[in-house]
Amino acid sequence: MRWSCIGNMQIKVIRSGSKENCTFIQTETTSILIDIGCNFLTLKTVLERENIDINKIDSVLITHIHSDHTRGLKTLLHQLPMKVVIPEKMTRELSRLIDPKYFEIVEEKFTIGDLAIEWIPTSHDTEASVGYIISSKDKELVYITDTGYINRKYFQKLSNKDLYVIESNHDEAMLMDGPYPPYLKQRILSDEGHLSNATTARYLSKFIGPKTKTIILAHVSEKNNTYELVYETIKNKLESENIKIENILVAHQQEELPLIEV
Repeated sequence: MRWSCIGNMQIKVIRSGSKENCTFIQTETTSILIDIGCNFLTLKTVLERENIDINKIDSVLITHIHSDHTRGLKTLLHQLPMKVVIPEKMTRELSRLIDPKYFEIVEEKFTIGDLAIEWIPTSHDTEASVGYIISSKDKELVYITDTGYINRKYFQKLSNKDLYVIESNHDEAMLMDGPYPPYLKQRILSDEGHLSNATTARYLSKFIGPKTKTIILAHVSEKNNTYELVYETIKNKLESENIKIENILVAHQQEELPLIEV
């Protein structure tokens, strides 16, 4: 199989939602996964359609241990033994799922091949959850899902990136009027829950800068949101702030997005 990346960093959201999450990132010399909540066959099939050799994946980064982000991890490591890159605070929970021999414990800033990576804490109901800022040469992307809020002290670090993958989980009115029991609604709305469309739109209006050309809206709830509502909420907020973005994409639960150059 040919190595499909010609120059810049590329990203492909393979699955994103309440059931499965997995994203592939590559440069000419390095490739990684962020989370592996889908099964190995899905991963292999999707990458083969892009003429990408799955055996070239260097490492898998984990955002947190919930099953929709780690369900496929055991099989992945059985098929393709590789390093599972995590902060130290994640080791206790993840060691219940896989052998710690696969762990690569990293400080906030680290490198994998020609990728410079920094994790930042997110706020979710696990012992540790993180988002990532990933760069190669002069291209930078942000990857943040599964968080109740984004701490203001990270705003500067998160500003003016080329591409954002960011959670837009629920519409608050749909959630409150929907079928979930009160305790689950409260969890989702809490500081350790998920970002709403309106909150994500507000964050993006602060983060987006002259470099930004693509936004991928991720982890969309099947019960408390619609793909159309996600798109319209973010688009309308940015237009009201006179912010113009070339590409606004919504990631789906059972469909991959195209391979996108950052």
